[in-house]
Amino acid sequence: MLLDGDEWRAKLREFQREAWRLETLPQYLVPQESAEFEAFKNGAQVDPRSYSSPYTEDLKRLRNEGKQKGRVHLLSQPLSDYLRFEFSRYYTPHSLAGEDIRILDVTGRKNPLPKVPDFWMFDRSTVVLMHYETDGTQIGRELYEGDVAPFIAYQHIAISESVPFPEYVTGVREG
Repeated sequence: MLLDGDEWRAKLREFQREAWRLETLPQYLVPQESAEFEAFKNGAQVDPRSYSSPYTEDLKRLRNEGKQKGRVHLLSQPLSDYLRFEFSRYYTPHSLAGEDIRILDVTGRKNPLPKVPDFWMFDRSTVVLMHYETDGTQIGRELYEGDVAPFIAYQHIAISESVPFPEYVTGVREG
């Protein structure tokens, strides 16, 4: 079943304990981000400590309700312009607002999750597969109707093989 509109927003709102995402692409082409992305490429900066958005406010609310949002982004260096933008514009303020963001860098090592697609998992019981064109344009979201056990295993591997975003960024700056 394809998810869109209200059905998709309901998944993001109605989880009980945890919403978790695996990201595997070096770029996501999101029309709503295009102006901000261009500004970033032209040198515009955002102060992550004063940044506020509906997403960061929602992260704070979820944390106060005892719920968690997290993600692991699987990537390799050199970082794409989009990843540098995403780190600055989203990951830093989202991490400060309570999202558990982790990075699984596979530069110079074997990918522990080959061919695993992007997905969201809600309460370790519902999986939504995220479908993209090769350039990062989203083409659909599909409610997965099979056994979620492999996705729970993917989550475990991704978390155990990754590092917290703040730690990763510090290492990238130092390296």
